[in-house]
Amino acid sequence: MFTKAYLENGIPVVTESFRNVRSVAIGVWVKVGSRYETRSENGISHFLEHMFFKGTKRYTAKDIAVEIDTMGGDLNAFTSRENTAFYVKMLDEYLERGINLLSEIFVHSTFPEDELEKEKKIIKEEIKMVEDTPDDYIHDLFTQTVWGREGLGQPVLGTRETIALFTRDEIMSHIRRYYGTKDLVIACAGNFDHEEVMKVLNERFGSLRQGSAARTGDVPDFRFSRKVFVKDLSEAHVCIGVPGLSQVSKDRYALFILNTILGGSVSSRLFQEVRENRGLAYSVYSFTAMYYDTGLWGVYAGVSRKRVREVCELIVKEMLALSKTLTEDELDKAKRHLKGNMILALESTNSRMNNIARQEMYYGKYISPDEIIRSVDRVRLTEVQGLADQLIVRDRFSATAFGPLEKDVLEGIF
Repeated sequence: MFTKAYLENGIPVVTESFRNVRSVAIGVWVKVGSRYETRSENGISHFLEHMFFKGTKRYTAKDIAVEIDTMGGDLNAFTSRENTAFYVKMLDEYLERGINLLSEIFVHSTFPEDELEKEKKIIKEEIKMVEDTPDDYIHDLFTQTVWGREGLGQPVLGTRETIALFTRDEIMSHIRRYYGTKDLVIACAGNFDHEEVMKVLNERFGSLRQGSAARTGDVPDFRFSRKVFVKDLSEAHVCIGVPGLSQVSKDRYALFILNTILGGSVSSRLFQEVRENRGLAYSVYSFTAMYYDTGLWGVYAGVSRKRVREVCELIVKEMLALSKTLTEDELDKAKRHLKGNMILALESTNSRMNNIARQEMYYGKYISPDEIIRSVDRVRLTEVQGLADQLIVRDRFSATAFGPLEKDVLEGIF
């Protein structure tokens, strides 16, 4: 059962309780991520996420680790381009203990100076790890190609240069600006009593009173650009994409269906044509990236350097042909695949917690699994065809290639 309530200080709390599990997941979500950072502070949201775990007024960093391990639970956090989240998942019998630990790090962290310098080294290693994982790193490079080096185009982790300059004063300033009650959402899912949760949350998070700074900025321009980043790798990596939809677009379910048909499943057009029929790539898939006010719809492929142009041409050909070749049979199969994936993804308390938190932040309301299924079922072939025509236009492609390539490898494809 879904419930929405508010703490005494105004923080919205969304909960979904169900009795057939023994776990509870609860998270504090902050409506700020890397897109809201200036270039000089790029990476501070992610850096701060790490620092919350480095000691509080009551616990050392080791104490925090020991406490969550003795509960057999999971205490963690993540940063995205628009949000930062801190969460704990534990057995229902440890509910109050888990909330106490989550609130301890979120409300009472001390951000010691010696841990600050240590964490800079750790995050620099994390940046190196991403750069050494080309099928991940290509997505950062592609986002930079599409949106430039500011806002959405910035890497979530920041850069070695920005990380090195962070000070404790800057971290505390970031908290004062963006960690106010107006920018928080608390979400809880699993086996719990709603009244008990609200009581503990009011006790542990009720001291949060500071205001929050309004985020400003225009909708970023999608740059129709092609860039090649040369590096000595065993394989080349390519991303190709067009402008997508925002998270709140009424056409989002039609896009999900289009994405499923294009490259979102093993029976999709790209997987079958590029991998199964021609053997040109081990990994090829399409993806959506959706934000408050804009979005991206793209395709990734990892291929031999000698096959980059061939695969890129195939991807563009498949995308341009979508609207005119879609069939009712494909639509039906894509709907069934999409509904199955969506429902299966909601089978853990963690995923249910994530889902209701994101719904509150982006839509301000709860959308049940049944409503999602009905929305998918309502999509008609003409809507999907019309959206494909709207989004896929030959001169509106952007592309990024990364690997052992010539600088002109993408010329003449689009």
